Amino acid sequence: MYFDQSIETLPQSQLRQLQSDRLKKLVKYVYERVPFYKNKWDEAGIHPDQIKGIEDLHRLPFTLKTDLRDTYPFGMFAVPMDQVSRIHCSSGTTGKPTVVGYTKNDLDLFAEVNARSLAAAGAKPGMMLHNAYGYGLFTGGLGLHAGAERLGMNVIPVSGGMTDRQLMILQDFGPEVICCTPSYAQRLTEEIRKRNIPVDSLNLKYAVLGAEPWTEVIRHEVEKGLNIQATNIYGLSEIIGPGVSQEAVEERGTGSHVWEDHFFPEIVNPDTGEVLPEGKDGVLVFTTLTKEAFPVIRYWTNDICSLYYDRDSQRTHIKMGQIKGRADDMLIIRGVNFFHTQVEALIEDIPHLAPHYQVIVSREGAMDQVEIKIELDPDYQKETLPAISAEDNLSNQENIRQLTNHLAKKIKDNIGITMKVEIKPGNSIPRSEGGKLSRVVDLRKGK
Repeated sequence: MYFDQSIETLPQSQLRQLQSDRLKKLVKYVYERVPFYKNKWDEAGIHPDQIKGIEDLHRLPFTLKTDLRDTYPFGMFAVPMDQVSRIHCSSGTTGKPTVVGYTKNDLDLFAEVNARSLAAAGAKPGMMLHNAYGYGLFTGGLGLHAGAERLGMNVIPVSGGMTDRQLMILQDFGPEVICCTPSYAQRLTEEIRKRNIPVDSLNLKYAVLGAEPWTEVIRHEVEKGLNIQATNIYGLSEIIGPGVSQEAVEERGTGSHVWEDHFFPEIVNPDTGEVLPEGKDGVLVFTTLTKEAFPVIRYWTNDICSLYYDRDSQRTHIKMGQIKGRADDMLIIRGVNFFHTQVEALIEDIPHLAPHYQVIVSREGAMDQVEIKIELDPDYQKETLPAISAEDNLSNQENIRQLTNHLAKKIKDNIGITMKVEIKPGNSIPRSEGGKLSRVVDLRKGK
């Protein structure tokens, strides 16, 4: 389903012209209104008149998160505060937050791109949305709420946490669509199974999951456990919030369409900043082509992925692949670049294991060490391994030993790092309570 078929299927030549027209207006707009950009471009010897179209975008410097923090709280705003209708902040946990603002037109845009995203995910006017993203300074809850209302949906603003209440509403209200983080969708799946709630007692059909990287392993678990079709939504506060890109329900697993009439994406080399060709992995960079209060030019997201056009899709907007991790969250272990999602991807072919895991990084002397703690699948644990304890019989211990060795070898063969593997019983790995879940514990800090 489309929200606006004419723009979502716009021929690429027309899309490029629209992007160029919008970029030329944008660079003049920020040069005149945001001292940060005027000073930075003057220092680089660049004037807005030199930007003739989207093909010249690479000539402009990047905008970094440190730039936003240096101008905290409102130094990057392009309009006076009496024209700002709403303020959101990033969900960062250290230091000052990133502050973003929206005019009335920005909020209209925010609703539009989220309506597009929900429609692509399978939602239709008249359906009920169970919105389990957090409301408040975080952009997720209010962003998807407005998009659902724009699409003509009935919104239940559940917000995050309080799992008992979430399950009651899912059963009693019968929503067809749920929005939450993938890790919280896992939590709901697990609770439904533990409480013997019949899945067919739910009315869910679609799940729109985002705010953290996830893989096909989690998709399979959530789709099976909730009897739904799950798609990925992507966004970040600095660009607008959720609704920057969305996976189409009929194209699951092939990437998420970036709404590039509003958000122009690039992939660049993380070391040199050079723009990389279609299909290559690198750092995702965005330019907001139509925002008024808080426009950003070539914002360095730190997210690692690739961009490519899907010639088999009816939508003409470019796709971004799954986020493999963040450049600043990438672990370098004994000279090898490592993202925790690489481990998650390897679990898919091992049905005995559940996608609940934690990566523990430590240092012994001058050597980095990595330990993976991962849970047994509950069905496998129940049917084959009734308990995991000192009292286990030899066959159970041998099964665990073989499974541990198998995963350790698979990690070594595919990632190139020797890691210690510990297989744990169910419910021993931390779960999401509605927000983002940290799967990496780095004990090297300060050493």
